[in-house]
Amino acid sequence: MVKPNDVRWGPPPAGIPPGAQMAVIEGVPSAAGKLFTLRLKFPAGYRIPPHFHPSDEHLTVLSGELLMGMGEKFDTSNAQALPSGSFAVMPATTRHFAFTREPTMVQLHAVGPWGITYVNPEDDPRNTATGGAGMQKQP
Repeated sequence: MVKPNDVRWGPPPAGIPPGAQMAVIEGVPSAAGKLFTLRLKFPAGYRIPPHFHPSDEHLTVLSGELLMGMGEKFDTSNAQALPSGSFAVMPATTRHFAFTREPTMVQLHAVGPWGITYVNPEDDPRNTATGGAGMQKQP
């Protein structure tokens, strides 16, 4: 069991644009074939450019509002608002993007190894050395 005060927030891995905070709730995202759960906090005005993941990603909006769109282009007119309590599944390799207008917290669970591949390599924060620290399991 994990209570809100038990969650340890820190910088996300380098593949996530800077400005977010992340906490691994359960498991190890890099472990192959193993379920993991993590939470991400995004500030208002946060953007994740078009990208995809190697396995299905299950996402629940815990607070705020996440706007998500499908496709290889960041097109805000092609986004759906997901208010608090919303749930989404992004099947493996589905191209999608996300952004916020207000502070937002999401919970993500998937089977590892988790990864993120940007449609446009220039959007990848690992290519600009501005990303955060690696993913670690919370004790």
